[in-house]
Amino acid sequence: VVPSAIDEAGLDPVTVPSVAAVRDESEDGSIEVDVLVTLWPMLDALPDLGDVEIEVEDPTVTQEMIDEQLDALRNQFAELEDFDGQISNGDYALIDIAISKDGEAVTEGSAKDMMYEVGSESFIAGLDALLEGASVGETVEGDATLPDGYTDLGGEAVQLSVTVTGAKKKVLPELTDEMVQDATEFATIDELVEALEQNMLAYNVHTQRSAMQDKVVQYALNEIDLEIPPALLDAEVEARVRNLVKRLERDDITVEDYLRITGQDQDELIATMREQADHALSTRVLLESIAAIEHLEVDDDDIRRHISAMLQGQPADIDEFVEAWKSSGQIESLTGDILRDKALRSLVDAASPVDKDGNAVDLTPVEIEPQADAEEEPDDESDDTEAASDQVDVSEQSEEEE
Repeated sequence: VVPSAIDEAGLDPVTVPSVAAVRDESEDGSIEVDVLVTLWPMLDALPDLGDVEIEVEDPTVTQEMIDEQLDALRNQFAELEDFDGQISNGDYALIDIAISKDGEAVTEGSAKDMMYEVGSESFIAGLDALLEGASVGETVEGDATLPDGYTDLGGEAVQLSVTVTGAKKKVLPELTDEMVQDATEFATIDELVEALEQNMLAYNVHTQRSAMQDKVVQYALNEIDLEIPPALLDAEVEARVRNLVKRLERDDITVEDYLRITGQDQDELIATMREQADHALSTRVLLESIAAIEHLEVDDDDIRRHISAMLQGQPADIDEFVEAWKSSGQIESLTGDILRDKALRSLVDAASPVDKDGNAVDLTPVEIEPQADAEEEPDDESDDTEAASDQVDVSEQSEEEE
């Protein structure tokens, strides 16, 4: 009876309806039932972001950024040359190390003819400071700290006596077209620089758009009056707890161990999950309200582009993937993702990105051809919704009595 009444009312509950009251008011023995139905909340109006400025970093690619990439390439062909001057960070020192603790020799860690990159901080804390400024033939002494877990003396203060027996300086060769051809797919330095600049700009823009998304979504959420229905919020928290337990079981980790590792108790974990769930649900309500109010739609081309982005350029028959999504019954979920993507872009485009000085910043997505061995190209912006909101396990809701 209850399901039929809900269908007749045209309601689409997202949690299990609950009986609020039962009354026997008729002579024929029939009863009257009040059922609490939780529906998906929707906004009646959207916040105005027309004059909102969001601070981001300037995505412009500087010459310094390009030089760092070119130096990384030159570093692949670098050679080490002997020298007699003072050692500085980035140089390599050939050293003999003697370690002692309160006058007692410590054999573990003591070494001879050890080649060490000064400034790497990859061995004993304090060693780099001792070596900086030293010269070949010099012995330097001082206090240091052994790494945690390093024998029984891990984390304790010790005394070092380090003799420098040799020193080498890394020499970077001049960048040439031949070097570029050997290490990349490009034929000339100019081609490499152009590709680096394009890819780095695309990456920087993508990064700043992602940062702007989070800020714009939070601003919009602060401007609206929205309270997620308790039944919906409870259902989402329960789903997140179940998912966490399943992940832990797959990794052979108990909930108790997880709480100990993360330094929280069960109440704190649930409180954190509840806060995350509330933010994710609120974000979804915001985006789906934008889609409804702005009459956004998803067509076949949108679906094909989204699936193509998911495949990350891998050769495949897109039509086959579309049919597979349809036959599996997941096309509605995919369409919802795409619709929220569109709503998120609409929200971001309504605000104005500026730098720390208030100057306008251009965050128009950069379209480039994929390039191997160049700066990593950002994922398609269809992933933007994932950066701003988690997907939830329950659908449409608000509270109503029948």
